[in-house]
Amino acid sequence: MATETKNAFLSDVTTLRERAKKSLDDGAVMPSYRGDVEKTIALLQAVVATELVCVLRYTMHSISVEGLTSESVGREFAEHAASERKHMLAAAQRIDQLGGVPNFNPEGLATRSATEYGNGGNLVDMVKQDLIAERVVIEHYQELIRYFGDDDPTTRIMLEGFLADEEDHATDLHDLLVAHEGVPFLS
Repeated sequence: MATETKNAFLSDVTTLRERAKKSLDDGAVMPSYRGDVEKTIALLQAVVATELVCVLRYTMHSISVEGLTSESVGREFAEHAASERKHMLAAAQRIDQLGGVPNFNPEGLATRSATEYGNGGNLVDMVKQDLIAERVVIEHYQELIRYFGDDDPTTRIMLEGFLADEEDHATDLHDLLVAHEGVPFLS
């Protein structure tokens, strides 16, 4: 009897096959999807915009950084830009899977993004701008992960991967900041 209760939530194969044959126009979105497709697409459009702004900021910083360590820091910024580009493409592909069209329109990009583009400056200013952006994204993605929960595990898992990368970026940037400003005084 315990086995029957444990497996009661599983659909039989015949039922799964019948569901799969219906609504073929919905592509990957099955009737079992518990999220709000339109809301998910809207949230992911903001993720695409945020990641695109990060790509642009990191790219600008990788090119314009100056100073004794500019070459190595520029490479670090370029690596972060490449990572953010992968995030942006993955979020855009998820929008497509859900039946939406990713918004890459530069018009209004800054207002759709959770982060700011920044304005360059010296190396320390750039690192601080990027660290602030990473901290914003970390908190934003934590909130999105909690929002999606079990209603959209595919989007949640994707964002969990992004979050791990963003936390690595924040650690790298914090290390750069300490290396260029000195170790903060701890009381």
